[in-house]
Amino acid sequence: MAVDKWTGLEIRTQDEIEKLIQKHDIEMIRVEFVDILGITRGKIMPATMLDELFDSGSACASAIFLMCFDNNVVTEESLSEVADDLKVVVDPSTFMVLPYLEKTAVIQGDVYYHGKPMAHSPRAFLKRIVDEYHALGLDPIAASELEFFLFNKGEDGQLKPYTNQPCNCYTSNCRTDPQGFLTKLTQTFNKLHFNVLYMNHEYYPGQFEYNWKHAKVVRCADESAQFKSITKDIAELNNMFVTFMAKPKPAEGGSGCHFHISFNDLKTGENLFYDPNGKDEMADIMRWFIGGLCKHAVGMTAFLAPTVNCYKRYQPDSYAPIYVGWGYDNRTSYIRVPHERGKATRVEVRAASAASNPYLALGAILAAGLDGIKNKIDPPEVVTTDLYHDKERQNQMVPRSLFRALELLKKDDWLCEYIGKELLNTFVVLKTNEVDQFAKYITDWEWDTYSYHV
Repeated sequence: MAVDKWTGLEIRTQDEIEKLIQKHDIEMIRVEFVDILGITRGKIMPATMLDELFDSGSACASAIFLMCFDNNVVTEESLSEVADDLKVVVDPSTFMVLPYLEKTAVIQGDVYYHGKPMAHSPRAFLKRIVDEYHALGLDPIAASELEFFLFNKGEDGQLKPYTNQPCNCYTSNCRTDPQGFLTKLTQTFNKLHFNVLYMNHEYYPGQFEYNWKHAKVVRCADESAQFKSITKDIAELNNMFVTFMAKPKPAEGGSGCHFHISFNDLKTGENLFYDPNGKDEMADIMRWFIGGLCKHAVGMTAFLAPTVNCYKRYQPDSYAPIYVGWGYDNRTSYIRVPHERGKATRVEVRAASAASNPYLALGAILAAGLDGIKNKIDPPEVVTTDLYHDKERQNQMVPRSLFRALELLKKDDWLCEYIGKELLNTFVVLKTNEVDQFAKYITDWEWDTYSYHV
């Protein structure tokens, strides 16, 4: 059985996929990829087109990588002004029958442009970084914790929190899932063989979290991206609404995406972060990785918090980090090292928001850590206090706006080199446009605060 080196999944042949199509009476196939904004794009094709799909892929206009949230299209010199074609080449290890849609399957694709892997593609970026680690004999392993807000749709079109009582965090009674939505989600993802570990009600009314088991990092990114898309599908089919915005409501908390990272030996599969003889049973490579993360923390924040809205999540006492630091099981720090050792030895990066593109976020984290590993960067002193309130340890602050985060990203030469100029420049152009559009918008807060007195 051939296994994909990036996803760890079985590489199915076209014949094997055709048999699955016949077995499940599949009529439609969704051919999907994720753009720079983190939006799932693609085409829906009849299953009878499978031969053509494997032979020539699916064509889309390359301008899709220049499309903003508001449907405007920006320009960037590395993409043709005539919006020529890109090709989506299917990844046979990702074919899945969708259990919540009749006679429908989905397959992920890798994006090619002018005959080469598209440098603007987030999945291609993550694969390139993984190849850097594979060359060192390291296999990056990741798991994610993804939070979201769930709303019921009222007859008047208003959105009402799915649960609307305080203090429901970690409760597991029927009142936290009155319509069985989480059950439907979990059943779906189990049938899809996702590595879902568990789910829980989060801190704020109508907020939930799903946790994954560890897997190869590209599979983790694939499942995190698909989780968002499929969860929105199932919500829509049940007259509900899901958002992965970092801060959807002024009075509510924010939704994060915590990434747990470790490295296995590429040959033996052993966790290389664990060293029973090391300080606190941590291997040098783990410390160096943390050192790289701390060095590049502010530079990679734009990839972890890629929208204007994300920066409203970085607040004191919010469990979202506002200062760079690392600590043992310390949820006030940017980087947390859980107490588990052995196979579970890992690093948790807590700065990403649920709005992040998992391919870009994980790629940036790995690129930052690679500097630490290659150059043996020692991490700063461990933080053992509440970093929100320990003024002596508040040495470096997370950027508090997307504009500032973009400026810091552009100044980080190491990250810029590994991201690549095509992806970096396109990301900056898209996000600068987002910042500029928001700067023109008048919020309700401004009117309420200033209009009477000024």
